[in-house]
Parts: sequence; structure tokens; C-alpha cells
Amino acid sequence: MYQWDFAALWQFRSLIAVGFGYTLAYTIACVLLGLLLGLLVGLGRLSSNPLISAPLRAYVELFRCTPVLVQLVWFYYALPVLAGIEMSAGMAAMVSLALYGGAFYSEIIRGGIVSIDIGQTEAGSALGMTRLQLMRRVILPQAFKRMTPPLVSQSIMQLKNTSLLSVLAVPDLLYQGQIIAHETYRPLEIYTLVAVMYFLILLPATIWAKRLETRLNQQQGA
Repeated sequence: MYQWDFAALWQFRSLIAVGFGYTLAYTIACVLLGLLLGLLVGLGRLSSNPLISAPLRAYVELFRCTPVLVQLVWFYYALPVLAGIEMSAGMAAMVSLALYGGAFYSEIIRGGIVSIDIGQTEAGSALGMTRLQLMRRVILPQAFKRMTPPLVSQSIMQLKNTSLLSVLAVPDLLYQGQIIAHETYRPLEIYTLVAVMYFLILLPATIWAKRLETRLNQQQGA
């Protein structure tokens, strides 16, 4: 019978802490960049000008319909060959995850905006509001409530996606776990610990997202 020995991992606590820090830092950065990009793309896709909306739609479909792992590898290995753009592993990971998240965020934002009753826009226009004023004062505040649950869920997915950074040797939690497994020959212990750490982050976030969705649904139904 296998003898578990988690005590052997204690000497590597600093590596685990560094990996945990990288995972959180990349999650926060990719979520923020993805939200900013998603907002710009989501608004741009509402344009009636096909020169604006068509390229943005192509970007969204490209990143939504290809695996994020393939995108990570492509940005790091293929982009320098094809375009001569050299990026570090960390930068390639950041760019690809932000673009991937931005594609999904943009559809959430666009969907939230178009779900608002057209009468709201017509009423604002009748009051003499500009398109920008309508978006800022009338549409976005209402749409934001509908966007929040799926935006939170997508952000949770972004955290899960950071586990793929180890493919590019970015020292995230999983990559540090691989190093420790090679050093200690205790892969079951370290990968169990990594799984538990992800679980302890993701479970509260998932529960919070579900409660938030329920609360917002109740407010809309009231």
C-alpha cells in the first residue's frame, strides 16, 4: 500500500508560495486586460460599419474556436518565426490568455448590451442624449447586472487556464509542482497539494458567483 508523506514537501514551501503568487498575478492581470479588451471589442462589434465589426468578429471567432493551449504554444513558438516578434514565455502567456479571455468577455458584454429593451434607447434619444451618453447612463448600468454572473464565471475559467502556463515553463503553481515532483519523487503528494490549492481558491469563487447570479435574478424578478 502506498505510504503518503506530505512532510517531504515542507522544504519546498517557498517554491510553492512563488508558484501560487505567479498563478494569482497572472489571473488578475489576464482578467483585467481581458475585460478591457472585451469591452472595447464588444462595443466595436455593435458598430454598423462592417470595416469595424467584421475584423472584430473574426478575432472573436478565432480565439473562441481554438484551444487556449494551442494559442499559448503558437504565440511563443510560431509568432517569432512568422512575424519576427520575439516574446518571453511570460509575455506570450499573458498576451494569449488576455486575447483568449477578451474574446469571451466581448461576447458577454455585447450580449448584455443587446438584451436591453430598444425602448430604453429610444427614450434616451428622445431626451436628446448622445450615443455615448445613452451607453454610459442608460444601457451599461442596466446591462452590467446581466453581465456580472457570466463575467465572474469566465474569470474563474481564466484562473483554471493559468494551469496551462507550465507548458511554457512559466513558474506558476503547476510548474513548481512538476519541479518538486522531480526532486522528491513524490508526485502523488505534490499534485494532490496543487489540486487542493486550486480547489480552495475555486470553490469559494464558484459559490460566490452562484449566489451573485441568484441575487441578481431575484432583483430582476422583483
